[in-house]
Amino acid sequence: MDFVMNIIDRIIPKPSFLTIQDGTFILDENINIIYNELLINESKFLKNFLGPPTGYKILLKGEEERNSLRSNSIILKLSEPSDINEEGYHLQITKENILLLANHPKGIYYGIQTVRQLLPPEIESKGVKPDVKWELPCLTIKDSPRFSWRGFMLDESRHFHGKEIVKQLLDYMGFLKLNKFHWHLSDDQGFRLQIDKYPDLTKISSQRKGTQIGGLKSHIRWFKKICTEPHSGFYSKNEIKEVVEYAAEHNIEVIPEFDMPGHIESVLAAYPQFSCTGGPFEVATTFGIKKDVLCPGKQETYNFIQNILNEIVEIFPSDKVHIGGDEVPKVRWEECPDCQKLIVEEKLTDEAALQHYFINKMAIYLISKGKIPIGWNEVLQGGADLPEKMIVQHWLRNDNEVREHLEKNRKAIISKFFYTYLDYNYYWTPLSKAYNFDPIPDDLEKKYHSNILGIEAPLWTEWVSTKDRLTWQIFPRLLAIAETGWTKKENKDYLNFKERLVPHYNRLDILGYKYAKASENDPHKLKRILLPFNRFREPGFT
Repeated sequence: MDFVMNIIDRIIPKPSFLTIQDGTFILDENINIIYNELLINESKFLKNFLGPPTGYKILLKGEEERNSLRSNSIILKLSEPSDINEEGYHLQITKENILLLANHPKGIYYGIQTVRQLLPPEIESKGVKPDVKWELPCLTIKDSPRFSWRGFMLDESRHFHGKEIVKQLLDYMGFLKLNKFHWHLSDDQGFRLQIDKYPDLTKISSQRKGTQIGGLKSHIRWFKKICTEPHSGFYSKNEIKEVVEYAAEHNIEVIPEFDMPGHIESVLAAYPQFSCTGGPFEVATTFGIKKDVLCPGKQETYNFIQNILNEIVEIFPSDKVHIGGDEVPKVRWEECPDCQKLIVEEKLTDEAALQHYFINKMAIYLISKGKIPIGWNEVLQGGADLPEKMIVQHWLRNDNEVREHLEKNRKAIISKFFYTYLDYNYYWTPLSKAYNFDPIPDDLEKKYHSNILGIEAPLWTEWVSTKDRLTWQIFPRLLAIAETGWTKKENKDYLNFKERLVPHYNRLDILGYKYAKASENDPHKLKRILLPFNRFREPGFT
């Protein structure tokens, strides 16, 4: 029984319902995978991760052959269980077989991830592990997610990491049953997407002369420490297609973000005519909020942005596009004749209303293209009347405005920075804080709970320049976010989660990922009180 309990305590996110039976199933060299004709991709995925570490020549067999195989099979079958949604699954492991049922291939995929977690961590190895006993406990699991949106956001504007690292992250997202990859591809420090109509977005906007590596967050440049090594990178359309297709194999939707009208200095470096002043500008080498933003007083600005959006819509099959809308200084608009003229012509009250005008115009344009716009919660400031379809991503303050948005039966994603931001150090946001956060506010009436789509953990990469630093910031907090997104609130328990986390450290070791170890990811409260103020620096990181 101790062996069985040790295996059960590997599963993250925690399943909805689990019962244990007597006995174990042994995966040996005679194993077969029997699949429904609609599950060929899931069958190949299962075979491809089982084969290398076991060394077994696993056979794929059609469902019509099931009756001739009495035992030692993994059976993948589409059915219609009434108590799960399309991402849910039923898993039954007996001494003879593993049976996985779902009403959609997504459910089969997530059930396979549970089987993967029940196996020893060595299943992540690329080479044969002959001394490992591939044994699973007999059990029954009925499982489905709490939220439809279980996301991770990667900022590649500040530091470009490239498609191979992104694919590795997508692999682990699938392993954790996360299903939304929010890709932040534009900001002051770089534009990372090929746009054919505007080639200077890759020629100029994707490169910067250096990067801030320390100093104060002051707007005074000489308070900041700059590394003068150039930084560059962008994704071609073929590379984007490759990543999007790879994500789809893991049931992950890729949502691009083109941030506007602020966080745009890299774009203005190539096309300064769409600013209020005309420039010149350089791609930002320092961090913080920049006062030069798009000029909404010029019609040419809208034509420019719409042309970029046209190509983004063509590249990404997702029905959603994130348009930012956060941290937009108004000082240039206050001094811009074109902006002031538009305020008068459109009878807008002030520059804040001008931002609403711009965001609404872009949102309506995306809706006309069949896309759902998403914006950070600043788009709600001042009671802005957004298009009904627009989704708000709540990251900072404005709780009342977000609540009003939800009470209008409109949708929101929750990414409260103090709990979900993975770029903060573990003193600022320890694992326990990330785990215990719930995206549904206590004071939100139950009838509006379904308007919260789910939770997303962003990773901003101002200070994240290497793969080791990247995975250190992500793991193990992303596992906590994954459990919050999937597991019912009443089934969560932090102490139990920490126990289930232990074998995942072994998996991360095998995969070669650096992570914050148990002694580092949940510092003592006294240490947290005494931590250095800089919440981005990771004490002890090497």
